[in-house]
Amino acid sequence: MIQFDFHVSKVARQKYDFNQSLFSITGNLIIANFSQARLLSDKINRKRKSAGLVDQLVTPGELNALGLLHEVFHFLIRKYEIDENPGAFKRANSFLKNDLGEKDLSKILISFVEEFPPLPVFKKEVTAKKYLSGLTGGKPNTEIILEELILLHLENRNPAASRLKEFFSDEGLHKETKYKELIEKTEKFFDKEKPTGIGGIHLFSLLQKPVIDNPSSLEEQLKFIRNEWKIFIGDKFFTRLLKGADLIKEEYKLFVKHGGGEKATPPVPVYPSPHQLKMKGRDHKIITDEGSDLDFEEAEQFTQDTHWIPEVVMIAKNIFVWMHQLTEKYGFEIKTLDQIPDEELDLLAQWNFTALWLIGIWERSSASQKIKQQTGNPQAAASAYSLFDYVIAEEIGGEGAFQNLKERAWQRGIRLASDMVPNHTGIYSKWIVEKPDYFIQSADPPFPSYKFTGTNLSDDDRVEVRIEDSYYNRSDAAVVFERRDAYTGDKRYIYHGNDGTHMPWNDTAQLNVLNNEVKESLIQTIIHVAHKTPIIRFDAAMTLAKKHYQRLWFPKPGEGGAIPSRSDFAMTTTQFNALMPNEFWREVVDRVGEALPGTLLLAEAFWLMESYFVRTLGMHRVYNSAFMHMMMKEENEKYKDLLKNTLEYNPEILKRYVNFMSNPDEETAVNQFGKGDKYFGVAVMMVTLPGLPMFGHGQVEGFSEKYGMEYKQAYYDEPVDEHLAWRHKKELFPLLKMRHLFSQAENFELYDFIDGDNEVNNNVFAFSNKVDSEIALVLYNNSYSQASGSIRFSCLKASVNNKSGSTNPRKISNVLGFKPLSGYFYIYTDHRTQLQYLISGKEISKNGFNIHLFGYQYRICYNFVEIYDASGRYMHLYNHLNGKGVSSVEEAIKEMDLIPFHSSIEVLFSLDNLAKFRNYLLTSSNSKKKKQDEIKIPPAIITGFENVVDQISTTADLKIDSEKRLEKFTSAMITTRSFCKFWTRINKRKNVAKWMQEANLILPVNDQLSFGTALLLLFLYIALSHSIPKKKATKIVVNEIFNEMMLSKVVNNLLSNLDEDENYH
Repeated sequence: MIQFDFHVSKVARQKYDFNQSLFSITGNLIIANFSQARLLSDKINRKRKSAGLVDQLVTPGELNALGLLHEVFHFLIRKYEIDENPGAFKRANSFLKNDLGEKDLSKILISFVEEFPPLPVFKKEVTAKKYLSGLTGGKPNTEIILEELILLHLENRNPAASRLKEFFSDEGLHKETKYKELIEKTEKFFDKEKPTGIGGIHLFSLLQKPVIDNPSSLEEQLKFIRNEWKIFIGDKFFTRLLKGADLIKEEYKLFVKHGGGEKATPPVPVYPSPHQLKMKGRDHKIITDEGSDLDFEEAEQFTQDTHWIPEVVMIAKNIFVWMHQLTEKYGFEIKTLDQIPDEELDLLAQWNFTALWLIGIWERSSASQKIKQQTGNPQAAASAYSLFDYVIAEEIGGEGAFQNLKERAWQRGIRLASDMVPNHTGIYSKWIVEKPDYFIQSADPPFPSYKFTGTNLSDDDRVEVRIEDSYYNRSDAAVVFERRDAYTGDKRYIYHGNDGTHMPWNDTAQLNVLNNEVKESLIQTIIHVAHKTPIIRFDAAMTLAKKHYQRLWFPKPGEGGAIPSRSDFAMTTTQFNALMPNEFWREVVDRVGEALPGTLLLAEAFWLMESYFVRTLGMHRVYNSAFMHMMMKEENEKYKDLLKNTLEYNPEILKRYVNFMSNPDEETAVNQFGKGDKYFGVAVMMVTLPGLPMFGHGQVEGFSEKYGMEYKQAYYDEPVDEHLAWRHKKELFPLLKMRHLFSQAENFELYDFIDGDNEVNNNVFAFSNKVDSEIALVLYNNSYSQASGSIRFSCLKASVNNKSGSTNPRKISNVLGFKPLSGYFYIYTDHRTQLQYLISGKEISKNGFNIHLFGYQYRICYNFVEIYDASGRYMHLYNHLNGKGVSSVEEAIKEMDLIPFHSSIEVLFSLDNLAKFRNYLLTSSNSKKKKQDEIKIPPAIITGFENVVDQISTTADLKIDSEKRLEKFTSAMITTRSFCKFWTRINKRKNVAKWMQEANLILPVNDQLSFGTALLLLFLYIALSHSIPKKKATKIVVNEIFNEMMLSKVVNNLLSNLDEDENYH
């Protein structure tokens, strides 16, 4: 039982009408528990509010803290007088009689007794004079009052107690008596007495030390006593001091307004060393050493995945919002699950999603909707996490519609996922009506100011349910609601669900899992849900882990404060373990594993509980919120540390993370990451890291609206961002099909990116993964700045199969399986560009994998192929490319071999020769006697044609009569020139036939003979059609020869050059 006291003047007693039974025999106020402290502070505050003294309101924690100080000081004085300096106060009284005078001393003592009357004096059973002449517990009352005078002086000199000074002000004593001189002389007396056993400090100085060191905080004064005087005050006081600190922390939650703002980044996990793990106990025993950080053991008990689990890729859909959006998209009403079109499921399957998380399919609590509508949102539905019962909501079609959707989704390889909320039910639920003992509750409101006069939120005549009145005007956030039995009138005050981080969830009721019946009912409900969906997401799962369930609801002394009033129910670890010997979640995993072994259990867990949930509690997957927060804020070094720490501790944890860029409680992905390269770089990491990638509702489409759990529809009219969706289809969705390569951690390797100064650039994430002979290397620069450098060695990593310890860093060339020898080259494909790159095994082994990344650029290197370069051709190409990519390395090799042929083509059909070809066709002879065929073909064209024929003969291994080919080419040129002259002359007539005018639009040889594409194509045709004799090959074979010689590429280059120099003439 908690008991403390402090001085209360007679005037204050009468003003606040304190019950006389609350006072000790010495006249000090006694409060037996925190509940009484709350009642008294409420009584004081109501008086002060009515007087307009709102800045003088007091808290139960202040009353408690001052009383504890008072009582600890009494204890230390008693200990000093009895154990260290017997008779000290008797001698002090004698000293004061002589030094101050008996008359003045008597006046001070009587004045104190009259102003701060002991109970018999206050009741007028004895006079103050008579009281002073008596004894209490065998001790003269004059000595007791001297002790009280010392403490009164200390209380008045404590700045942290200023709001309570009305109760113990010594101003009257100062004015009417020689109280000040008494204090000064008493202090001098004790300075000459034997020092205390606490550091050899004199008594007065000892009692003043907590206040001198911490003048502005009662909480810090108590902390000083706990830390500095623990061995002197004993366990009894130490526990009470811890609870006193908890009460103050609770009040911070109650009285300090918590703003919104950006959510903090989760901390980087630091895992225990092998020695610490060993000390946590063997054979799964729980350590119960009070106050230890190792109270809850962390044995390794992973649950093995069913074959399909590693390749799950999940997308979330808020069911009401989704059906509203589908109604808009397809042009007809969609209100039930069976009405969701096959086309939409086909689309999800085409995108390579294998799991569909449906948010809000269970029957919701109608009270939730009433609360939201009555507090300002008339369009709200009930929250998806304030549930009446785990049956499919009739509003969305009930069980039949659900089974229809489930069957159609599975036909496309998509499994459904649903939520289960074991921490709480709705404020009005089946269990609230039928099983009220299932909930954490009290017989009375924990705070006397609570009032429950609002709307009855129950739809069942058997019970009435009301939230606290202040919720309606947003002036307070009560921790309980009222449940009244309509038949018996019995009232219970049931706690709202609460994770201790902000405010209670006022449409929920907190379940009591210390009750074995509750625990069994929850497990049966979870098995029931598992029959509906093979994937279950457990909402706020960390709140039911033993560590946090105790912290929130039954805190250890000194660790309370998370939820106001719960420090009243404090337990030691031993007491708590007796009521909850096993982890609830471990039982859930084991029982579901027995009943439905093919179920994927996924935990929403934070607070550095991620590894514990998968490694010890056995969940298949757990939220990794650090990924979203750290990547969004570009806290790259922190996330690199998270990956490294996890790999060094146990890589199996990494593959059990759920990585996401948004979730229903957070801002949308587009609002956090944008729509550009940063978004796609982080998304690539999400889908290529081990674990389970999870996409948010509207993420693919680029929707920016954050959908509340009470939304019936989307309120923004947002079109699909087609470009964003296209990039998803091109860059991300193909990777989802490759989850077999990325999902596991056994062959996952992480690398440091070393820049030109030999420093680690933590902005660049580099990792590889492998399955069988298939391997991929992923790099991403999560920064606006460019990065150049190399990856050389993998980071430390605990051995997955070998329990002996960590593996040593491995060279990147060894991880990739490269041979460090001359002549060995490797081809890989870049995922985004689909270009191929040629790299040297020897160079990679010696210098690492060199790469340059622009800001927010990612690279995925895969499809590695080994080449042994016996001829030196690959070395030649490697030097020629100098790190550049090509559409095909093999084609680039072939193209390199074809350089002489291509060069001959480029020379023949150069812009200069094209101009000469045009001039040749248009030039007239100077003499009328001179024949047309005597106009000479430009020598450069003749020489160029002969060179092309020679190269075709050599490259295609054909025996070609060069003179014969030149004769044919010359004849074709002359014929073309003749036709051109004829056509030009005809077109100069005054009347040109219509068919000729139309022909001029399509013929390469026309009345203008423009310098351009048509002219070049004519030139190409004349030259190339006569470069191979028809007797040597059919038309098909000629085409094959030219295809093999990659003629199309060089022709395209010629056409491009022509476009760039279109004014050339």
